[in-house]
Amino acid sequence: MKNRKFYFQLLACLSIVVIVYAIIKNYMIDPGATSFLSHKTATKRELNLPIWLNVMYIHVAFACVAMAAGLLNFSERMFEKSRKLHRFTGYVYIISVLIVVLSSGYMAPYATGGKISSMGFNALNIIWLIITATALIYMKKKQITKHRNWMIRSYAFCFTNMMIHLITTIFHKGLDFSYASSYTIGIYGSIASLLLIAELVIRTFTFNRPIQGR
Repeated sequence: MKNRKFYFQLLACLSIVVIVYAIIKNYMIDPGATSFLSHKTATKRELNLPIWLNVMYIHVAFACVAMAAGLLNFSERMFEKSRKLHRFTGYVYIISVLIVVLSSGYMAPYATGGKISSMGFNALNIIWLIITATALIYMKKKQITKHRNWMIRSYAFCFTNMMIHLITTIFHKGLDFSYASSYTIGIYGSIASLLLIAELVIRTFTFNRPIQGR
């Protein structure tokens, strides 16, 4: 129990840091995404910057909401004290994920690295939607343990941007790959890494034991 509480606090710290960083970087330090756009290679579609930026702002905002709502729903204290609040934040999470995926779908054709990167983002979006929908289905069936495990898998994808940039940095600055190639590797690498991490978390904390329903 103490270990679980410690790891939840660790997750909370990481999530808060990611949220604060995303807000400061995208809305304060570089609202025009100048640094990110400087790495983009030629795309078949012409980039309408004002629209792209507005979609990006929506994407970042709801990614932060999804991360915050998902974190709250992993709080055992909140689950025990208010099941209604738990359900409400769960639906906020699902709606936020849907908006993140839709906005990502708009930006995918302009992804750094071209068509291969675009395909990677589309695959990531589909996987995330399927996993989140599966979590919702198990919740409706009141199979709470399975619901929680699938929510862990879904929540892992809230860290997609962080993982992409971590892998990109390793390959670009550590292994001297081109930025575009590193970014493409980062997209596919993040999908595999986040799925693996989610499975390790589920197995480490043995989230297969039954728990009391809602």
